[in-house]
Amino acid sequence: MDLNGKHALVTGGGTGIGLSIARALAEQGAQVTITGRRLEVLEEVATEGLHPMAMDVRDEADIIAKVAAAVEARGPIQICVANAGVAEGKALHKTSLEFWRNMMSTNLDGAFLTIRESLKSMVQTDWGRIITVASIAGLRGLKGGACYSASKHGMIGLTRALSEDFMGSAITVNALCPGYVDTPIVDRNITSIAQRAGISEEEALKVMVNANRHQRLIEPEEVSAAALWLVGPGSQSINGQTIEIAGGQT
Repeated sequence: MDLNGKHALVTGGGTGIGLSIARALAEQGAQVTITGRRLEVLEEVATEGLHPMAMDVRDEADIIAKVAAAVEARGPIQICVANAGVAEGKALHKTSLEFWRNMMSTNLDGAFLTIRESLKSMVQTDWGRIITVASIAGLRGLKGGACYSASKHGMIGLTRALSEDFMGSAITVNALCPGYVDTPIVDRNITSIAQRAGISEEEALKVMVNANRHQRLIEPEEVSAAALWLVGPGSQSINGQTIEIAGGQT
């Protein structure tokens, strides 16, 4: 695979799945703009091919300005990975509107705005790949996570509709749908689940491990390998798909 000359944008690129995808793309020659709210986190992981840029996916004006700056610096965006998101469970009757709106603003609005701004330069090129990092929760309801599941279902709807818009063109749009991945989000959820369910942190970890069909946490590199497949040779007929990375059938 040769991604030399390609500019990729990866939101939430400082940790976890986003960082793994960004590194994989850079290893294949891409120049990768990695974004997140904490510049210091991005700068700590920035190596050759990774370019840190503070950006809040909840802020439309910030996204417009920062994506334009990235394009000015490194050329049209031809690989857009909408990965930034928050994952937290809460019983619906205990869910405030503030909690709901923050989840939707980050996960769904953030994906929409990131893709919209990336497309402005992508459509002027002869090739493009859009990847949304959704979740198994976007394909089936996650118990105790109605708000999160709704946001990820929305991301998949966005992905599928957009793939129809670009059907037959050189731009494809697909969603990655991992189960529980061994990232800092899982670490935070251990404490949250333990507190909500009144169980130990060891038992909370087992809840997430057992939710994956193969009974183990998924490595971030397993997700980034799927992302590389979607941008690699022979991927042009993979479009509008939800790629499940969850250890078995959902």
